[in-house]
Amino acid sequence: MSKNPNLTLSGPDLAALLCSRVCHDVISPVGAINNGLELLDEGGADSDAMDLIRTSALNASVRLKFARLAFGASGSVGASIDTGEAERAAKDFAMAEKKTEVTWNGPRAIVAKNRVKLLLNLFLVAYSSIPRGGNLDITLENPEFDASFKLVAKGKLMRVPPKFVEIATGTVEEAIDAHSIQPYYTVLLAEECGMVLDHAVSAEEIVFTAKIAAA
Repeated sequence: MSKNPNLTLSGPDLAALLCSRVCHDVISPVGAINNGLELLDEGGADSDAMDLIRTSALNASVRLKFARLAFGASGSVGASIDTGEAERAAKDFAMAEKKTEVTWNGPRAIVAKNRVKLLLNLFLVAYSSIPRGGNLDITLENPEFDASFKLVAKGKLMRVPPKFVEIATGTVEEAIDAHSIQPYYTVLLAEECGMVLDHAVSAEEIVFTAKIAAA
């Protein structure tokens, strides 16, 4: 498996951009919590303020738990992760936004950490391919050994994220930033796991796959 020439970020730059991505994901719900508290201080409608705080706190919590698995260390070097944790993180992520229904198929297993991180990052790529929501079907086959992941996205205005295509199969024209670091990290994880990414687009669906590279 040849090295992708687009994967050129240094360790410190990769860490900094991933931190920026996580901060970007949680700043909106945390800001909404602050807005809700300000409403309470000003004597606003208590029920509306508390609903805003509860919803925003749940959103922030879900995003942080997802980020811990998808981007974080999640244990010691070389640790494994239960795919059941990944399933719960993905479903909670989608449920918090209430626009995409996620189904999960395949055996529950204790899998090498980077494979689970790859699966969750590929989930984010597939999720962003249906920005107006829809259905996302995730299938795991033999995750402990010759792993194969398949994610089928269906929805309105489907489009494979351009940066993912550019980084995975093309040439990067602009520097990687906090907006493009997530697809970059997905491609990097695939290479670290010895897995090959692919996608196919039709009028009805977009299919993303990750499979162990042939020897």
